Amino acid sequence: MAHSTTSATQNQQVLDALARCSAACEMCATACLREDDIKMMVPCIRLDRDCADICRLTHAFIARGSDHAQHVLKECLEICQKCADGCGQHKHEHCQQCAEACRACIEACKSYQK
Repeated sequence: MAHSTTSATQNQQVLDALARCSAACEMCATACLREDDIKMMVPCIRLDRDCADICRLTHAFIARGSDHAQHVLKECLEICQKCADGCGQHKHEHCQQCAEACRACIEACKSYQK
């Protein structure tokens, strides 16, 4: 369950950030598939897919108040950081937007953890 000190506002903020991150990762993966050098984009696409999935899972665990939410949240933080770092290396606008959404999600998740 969420900590008793977690307010409904903090809960909604992390849920919103997770949803935005998941969507940004899906859009980035789709846009990467349209790039000329797809082989170069494969690591980015893989990270995008992993990050989108863990964000959706974490969203569900937090929304239902699962006792396992904090454990899943730790994994989410790790994957979001890897995705932000990976996408942040590319100059494509979709990669930069994804990296930004991942960084915002990381901040929201860290605030939720406290």
